[in-house]
Amino acid sequence: MTCTLLQFRRLAHRPWVLALLAALLSAALLTAASVALIIHQNRAAESAQMNASGERFLLRLEQVFGQLRLGMRELESQPIRDCSAAMLALLQRVGVDHRFIFETSFNDGVQGCSNRPGHPLPDFKRPPDLSGTTYGYWLNTSSEPDDNLAALLMGRGPFRVSTSRGHLADVADLPKGASLLVIVDNGRRAVPVLGPAQPWPPTPDWPVAPGNALTTQGDRLIYRMDTHVPDYQLVMITPRPAPFLKNDTTLWLLLPISLVLALMIGWMTLMQVRRRRSLEGELQGALRRNELLVLYQPIINLHSRVCVGAEALVRWRRSDGSLTSPDLFIPLAESSGQIEQITDFVLARLLDQLGPLLRANPKLYVSVNLAACDVTRPRIGAVVARLLLQHRVAASQIAFEVTERGLVDVAVARETLQALRKVGHRILIDDFGTGYSSLAYLQTLPVDCLKIDKAFIDALGHDAASSGVAPHIIRMAHALHLRVIAEGVELETQADLLTSEGVAFGQGWLFARAVDALHFSEMVTGGRRIMARRGADQP
Repeated sequence: MTCTLLQFRRLAHRPWVLALLAALLSAALLTAASVALIIHQNRAAESAQMNASGERFLLRLEQVFGQLRLGMRELESQPIRDCSAAMLALLQRVGVDHRFIFETSFNDGVQGCSNRPGHPLPDFKRPPDLSGTTYGYWLNTSSEPDDNLAALLMGRGPFRVSTSRGHLADVADLPKGASLLVIVDNGRRAVPVLGPAQPWPPTPDWPVAPGNALTTQGDRLIYRMDTHVPDYQLVMITPRPAPFLKNDTTLWLLLPISLVLALMIGWMTLMQVRRRRSLEGELQGALRRNELLVLYQPIINLHSRVCVGAEALVRWRRSDGSLTSPDLFIPLAESSGQIEQITDFVLARLLDQLGPLLRANPKLYVSVNLAACDVTRPRIGAVVARLLLQHRVAASQIAFEVTERGLVDVAVARETLQALRKVGHRILIDDFGTGYSSLAYLQTLPVDCLKIDKAFIDALGHDAASSGVAPHIIRMAHALHLRVIAEGVELETQADLLTSEGVAFGQGWLFARAVDALHFSEMVTGGRRIMARRGADQP
């Protein structure tokens, strides 16, 4: 490990640095989330606004079309076909009777007139922009910015009726630079109804068929309105407010809230790290003050009910008499690197306490739990060899338990476990079934015994989904010629079921709780005579 990496690791373990990193990361994530939320809300508001404008325009368009058709029917139903006083009166009446009809006109190619004397007539020679089954339609017949000009014109033969831009602009509510377009010729041409002409199509790959209603394109919004008419589409193009978030009050409200939350997260991180560091220091002190205890969970022969071994368990009893859960301080010791000291302490303490008992009972054994770092380094073999030589205890009487979750690097673990097994230690897989072991690599590991997790033992005899796991593990272990120890046996029915499945050994409260060295020695000594009478196998 390089000096730079070491310095970074030391720096990263400082509480204030971790708190600052947590606060900065939280601030960045919360700010990003706030901006994303505002963008989403703004886009939803834009879509709602465009949709409302589109609905209002489509409603007005239906009203306009309806009145234009009525006007055309009235004009065509009259027999007059000249610019007589009667025709002028008819044109005036149709324009007055219908609110949305702005101009009515007649032109037979010889003479022309309208209800607006003195104003130029529409271009009757211009082909329609849209050709319906009955009428032709002309759009935006002038590009001048004047609401009193025709925006939509309907006609057939010598008659034309139109609505003005003002009748459409008062509902479209278009901002400056916005346009309302009718897309014709299969999406290839855009005719402006309101507003200036716009480049069309907006992009070279613009789809002909309508997709999303609202499309955001740089500094403008493009909104397609569903007309249910395949011959044309209605499109509204408006400039997009910029900058997008500059004047957003919600954003300026969320930013300080995000910063306050980030500071709170940083403060909680600081407190948690200090608490953790404090607990690390207390754990280090507990090793010096001999506050750690080693208890022994007896392992029983299920047939003879004789104690054949034990699992060494470490407990932390503080000076005030309170107990700290192993679920709390063991993971802490693993992450802080103190677990190796605890493993060495357990080995040394059990041989100090049970050395004479083990020497007097050569078939008795004690298993010790190894952490992930214990099986990734060869140091544990040298430590236990020195202690066994000192206490004159056989290697076969010290077994090692590893969990599936502790086998992070299977290749390295295999070498370490193989070295331990080579000198006589037995290897047990603890809590089998709760990790990620597979039969493929289990066959390659130097393993002597599987310990079935308590969760699967509890399910025995119940209609639970996992009730068949334990028998399956037992059959698999037997197929691999591995012994089996059942953990957490609490009921006699469980012991009977395990025995019927061919399990020879178990541990749990049915037999005994974890006890100190003195009580364990008494249990073994008291059972020696039973062992002599009945005999017992060793796992």
